[in-house]
Amino acid sequence: MILRRGKQTEICLRRLVVAALLILALPAFAQSYPDKPIRLIVPFPPGGGTDIFARLIGNKLSETLKWVVVVENKPGAGGNIGVDAVAKSPPDGYTVVMGQTSNLAINPTLYPALPYDPLKDLVPVIGIASAPLIIVVAATSPYRSLKDIVAAAKAKPGAMMFASPGNGTVAHLAGERLQSVTAVKFQHVPYKGSAQALTDLMGGNVHLFMSSVTTALAQIKGGKLRAIAVTSAHRLAELPDVPTVAESGYDGFEASTWFGLLVPKGTPAPIVMQLNREVNRVLQRPEVRQTIASEGGEPLGGTPEQFSALLRSEYAIWQRAVKESGAKVD
Repeated sequence: MILRRGKQTEICLRRLVVAALLILALPAFAQSYPDKPIRLIVPFPPGGGTDIFARLIGNKLSETLKWVVVVENKPGAGGNIGVDAVAKSPPDGYTVVMGQTSNLAINPTLYPALPYDPLKDLVPVIGIASAPLIIVVAATSPYRSLKDIVAAAKAKPGAMMFASPGNGTVAHLAGERLQSVTAVKFQHVPYKGSAQALTDLMGGNVHLFMSSVTTALAQIKGGKLRAIAVTSAHRLAELPDVPTVAESGYDGFEASTWFGLLVPKGTPAPIVMQLNREVNRVLQRPEVRQTIASEGGEPLGGTPEQFSALLRSEYAIWQRAVKESGAKVD
C-alpha cells in the first residue's frame, strides 16, 4: 500500500511521541523501584564465597535503604541452573544473580550445551569482589616455597599430586596454567568440593592444593596448612607474609575468582543504574570492605561498563584455559 505524504508524516509523529513518552516514563519507573521484594539468586549452596558476598550485599541494602532483598540459593550443574533461571526471568529488576568466574566465564566452554549465554542473555550491573586462590600444603610438608615445589616436580615429573575442588573449576584451571608457566607436570586429583581435598592434603594423600582463600584461611591460621603463594597481583592483607606467584619467580601470573551482580537482558537502564549506584555505596562502607577482606577478597565496584569489560576479558582467558587443559565436566 502506498501512503500519502501527509499520512506518513502523521505516523512518524505518532511514533516519536510514543518514544518520547517511554523515555520520560523510565525515570519515574526507576523512582518507584523497588516496590516489592528483590530476589537475589545464589547459584551455589549456602556457605561458600558466592553466598557470603550475596548475603553481605543483600543485608546492607535492606539495612541502609529498607529494601526487601531475599537471598535464594539455587544450586546445581556448576552454577548453571541458578544463572539460567535469572536469564529467563522477567527483565524488571526484581531478579538478580550473584554470578562468578565459573558460571560466567568457564562453563560456557566447559559445558557443551549451556542453556544461557552470559554475554548475550544477561546485563552486568556491578562487580562485587575479586578473590585470589592460594597454593597450600600440609603443615608437615617439606615444601616451603613455590621454588621447592617446582624443583621436586621437575625431579619426578607427574609424581606430585595436585588437588582441586573438581574438573573445570577455577582452581583446576589455575593449576593447569601454573604448570604451564613453571614447565612442570603435576598429577591432577579432582575432588567434588574442597572438604575432602583438605582432609587428604592434611593426611598426606596429596601434595598440594589450589584453594580459595576463604576455604583455607582458618586452617592456615590454625597451623594445619602452610601457605606457599597467592595468585593475586599483590599480597593479601590477611596473609602479609605469603608471597604472590609473581614474586616467587613467575612474573605476570595472576588468577582469581570474581563475583558480580547481573540482571536479565532487557532490564531498563535506569534500574540497572540505580542498582549500580546503591551497591557502589554499600561497597564503600568500612564494615563491608572489612568483611570482604576477611574472606580474602578485594572490593570491586565501578560502572556496569567496567564489569562488562572484566567479564568479556575473563571469558576469553578462561575459554582458552579450558581448551588447552582438555578439562571435562565431572
